Amino acid sequence: MPRALLLGIALLLCIAASSHAQWTLYKISGRDYVPLENVANFYGLGHVQHVGNATVMELGGRSLKGSVGSVEFFINRLKFNLSYPITEYGGVPVISRMDLTKVIEPVLRPQKIKNAELVDTIVLDAGHGGHDNGATSLYGNEKSFTLDVVNRARMLLMQAGYRVVLTRSNDTFIPLEDRCRIANQYANALFISVHFNSGGAGTGLETYTLAPRGVPSMMADGPRISDFEPCAGNINDSENIALATATHASLVVRSRMYDRGIKRARFVVIRDITIPGVLIEGGFLSNDYDARLIATPAYRQQMAMSILQAVQNYRRAVGPQTPSETVAHNYVPESPRVETNTPMLRGGNPTVNEAQPTVITNAAGAN
Repeated sequence: MPRALLLGIALLLCIAASSHAQWTLYKISGRDYVPLENVANFYGLGHVQHVGNATVMELGGRSLKGSVGSVEFFINRLKFNLSYPITEYGGVPVISRMDLTKVIEPVLRPQKIKNAELVDTIVLDAGHGGHDNGATSLYGNEKSFTLDVVNRARMLLMQAGYRVVLTRSNDTFIPLEDRCRIANQYANALFISVHFNSGGAGTGLETYTLAPRGVPSMMADGPRISDFEPCAGNINDSENIALATATHASLVVRSRMYDRGIKRARFVVIRDITIPGVLIEGGFLSNDYDARLIATPAYRQQMAMSILQAVQNYRRAVGPQTPSETVAHNYVPESPRVETNTPMLRGGNPTVNEAQPTVITNAAGAN
C-alpha cells in the first residue's frame, strides 16, 4: 500500500469498535491513564504486540505505535508528540487519557467532530516581515520565503474555490496580535501560519498545534501555571489536531523530508485565534541541506501544493462518510463516556453526546 495512503488513513476511515467496550482507568501521579490494550480493542486493532522496546497495535494498513517512557507516538506511521510519555502500571503499558481524547480520537475518527466540515475561507499567515527577517541563511531569509509560499498557496486555493485572506501580502511587519485579530474576523475558516526553522543541526518538518489546557507546552521548560489558563484556541482542540494531521501528512509525503512530528505549543498565533489553526515549520534555514532546498522555487511550490491538499483532506476527513469510506458501513459506535473526578479535567469533560472517547471504571488504582 502506498505510504501516502497509509498516512491518510487516519483521516479517512471511521473505525469500527464494540459499543460494549470496557475501559480501565488508572490514576498515576494525579493523572488518568488507560491501557493501550483498551485503545487497541476500541479502535479494532486487536491485541498490543511488543516489538523490541515498542508497543504496536495494527490491523492491515492501520497502526498505532509507541514506547514506554517516550512521547513519540506514530499513527499510521505519521509521527505525533504526545502530551505525556507512555508509562506502565503493573507491567501494563498505559497512555494518558488526555492523549486518548485530544490526539487519538480526533485523528482516528475526525468525522465525529461536529460542524468541522463547514470551511470556505483560508487565512494564510506568512511569518515575520518588515524589520523582522526571521531565520536567515546564505540563500535568503525566512520572511521572504514564507511570503512566497503563502502567495503560491493563495493562488492554488483560490483556483480551488476558496476565499483566501492574507495576514500580510508584502514585506510588512504585522504584530502577532493583529494577525490573530485578522483571523478572528472570519467564520467557517482555517488558519495556517508558515515558518521556517533555525537552530543547531536540526533538519526536517514540524507542525505545531495548540497545547490543550493543562498540558505543558513543548516550547517551555516544564509545566507552568499558565498551562491551566484558558486560551481562545482551545475551543477547537479536536479541529486543531485534525488539521495538523492533514497538514503534516501532506508535507511529509510530498517533501520526503525528515518527520520531526506534530507538536504542541502556545504560540500567540495559534493560542489566540478562534478558528482551527496550525503553524508549520518547513525546514531549517540553519541546516545547509534544508536551506538550499527551501531556496528553490520548486520546493516552495511543493509546500503550497501541500497546503491545498491539507485543506482538502481535512474537509473530506471531518465531513460525512459515505458507506464505502467506513469500516462498519452504516454502524458508527457511540464513544465510551467519561466519568471521572480528575481535577485537571473537571469542567472540560465531554458530554455523552460529544465525540471523545471516555472511560467508566471501578479499577483498582483509579480511586
